[in-house]
Amino acid sequence: MAKKPLGKDKMGIQKVMRIPDYLGDATGQFSLNAISGLVGQLTYFYTEKVGVAAGAIATTLLIVKILDAFTDIIMGYIVDHTASGKEKYRPWILRMVLPTAIMMILMFTVPANVGTPLQVLYMFITNFLFTAVIYTIICVPYQAISVVRTNSQEERANIGTWRAAAGYVSGMIIAVMIIPITNMLGGDQKAWIMFSAVLAVISALLLFITWKTSKEYPAADGQTSETGKEPEEEKIPFKETFKCLFHNKYWVMSLILAVCANVFYGLSNSSGTYYCKWIYGDDNLVGILGGVGLIPTIIGFVITPVLIKKLGITKTLRFSFVIGIVGNVLRLINPYNFVYNAVLGCFSTFANIPMMCLLGVLTAMSIDYSEYKFGRRLVGSAQAAASFGSKVGNGLGTSLIGWCLAIAAYESTMTVLTPAVKQAIFTFNIYAPLAIFVIMFIVAMKFDLEKKLPEIQKELEKRKSAEKEQA
Repeated sequence: MAKKPLGKDKMGIQKVMRIPDYLGDATGQFSLNAISGLVGQLTYFYTEKVGVAAGAIATTLLIVKILDAFTDIIMGYIVDHTASGKEKYRPWILRMVLPTAIMMILMFTVPANVGTPLQVLYMFITNFLFTAVIYTIICVPYQAISVVRTNSQEERANIGTWRAAAGYVSGMIIAVMIIPITNMLGGDQKAWIMFSAVLAVISALLLFITWKTSKEYPAADGQTSETGKEPEEEKIPFKETFKCLFHNKYWVMSLILAVCANVFYGLSNSSGTYYCKWIYGDDNLVGILGGVGLIPTIIGFVITPVLIKKLGITKTLRFSFVIGIVGNVLRLINPYNFVYNAVLGCFSTFANIPMMCLLGVLTAMSIDYSEYKFGRRLVGSAQAAASFGSKVGNGLGTSLIGWCLAIAAYESTMTVLTPAVKQAIFTFNIYAPLAIFVIMFIVAMKFDLEKKLPEIQKELEKRKSAEKEQA
């Protein structure tokens, strides 16, 4: 029995997404954030459980992210230049199900008693394979699916919200549970391996669900298109692809926002453990802190769609960034009180949710602008670069923690908090997030594409109609 066709959005574009579609799609983000969440915990794991110096860790992770830049761009180019067919994006997700599970465990099996150089080499190889190869191969096609699956900006925003919600649940599970559970299991390296093994199985199963439930191309009646094929696209040289992207000011702004939002995400995932251990005196408090963070997270996902309907996309972002700025400024008054900072930390958590929900929408808007301005629809490459921004941002957030600790001469064996280490912890937990929200607010003030988009999309439709008539 055929499903009842869905209605149209407020711009008159046919809807194609149902609740099961959103849910199945979002499971992929759960797995991706499980990967980034575990990577975000590596600085703490390497310093406290393996005994590697913080500076060596930060430098190693940064080198991986620099190399990661190239793999993202390469993957985007591969996707854009894959021959159009029924399965242009989806197969990549299925291919990475088993490798994801394996590498999620290997990340924490750092060999003991082999010397620091070999441990650092192992860290480099596993991080590179996990983030620069496996994560990239999943993420770039996965992000592209959100663009080609529906033409509705409303549904794209909904996809972003569902994905962000799933991602935050994944991130919260790790932030709230990893320290208490691993401590309960003995607090050693073996405990971390056991935790990662369970998460590996869950993530692999969810990636399979994402592959199984995904559709690539929208149809007017809300069903899968008869051909299941995307129109053939002109193959664009690598150099010209870059030129189009970096001459697209809206894509550049989206990239900056992606980097900033994920620097914050990387910091929030990794810095809380150090803050709880040294400022509050109990690293188990990170579980309570994460639990409290669920409140603004839930509120954020409920309120964000409402804010978008009332304020629009860019005004919603500006509003949320102001909240983040205010929350971090107030934390400077008393950074030592657990309850006070837990409450104000909710401001920052809430403030970043609209950005994580709408990043894909901003990128999709910039793709439409690129097609309008340059006649090039660079779905894969644009999403790859956005993915690069997200991963580099997350990596910079994690590396920033290591560098701050290294500059402060932090030692995992220290028993007394030094003034230098205290300032380092304040830097990556309060000062850096404050600066990030200020930068994002400034960029959001310059992003004025939303009001231009209806006319741009009308023009693109006219061009497509004219091309069909000529053909």
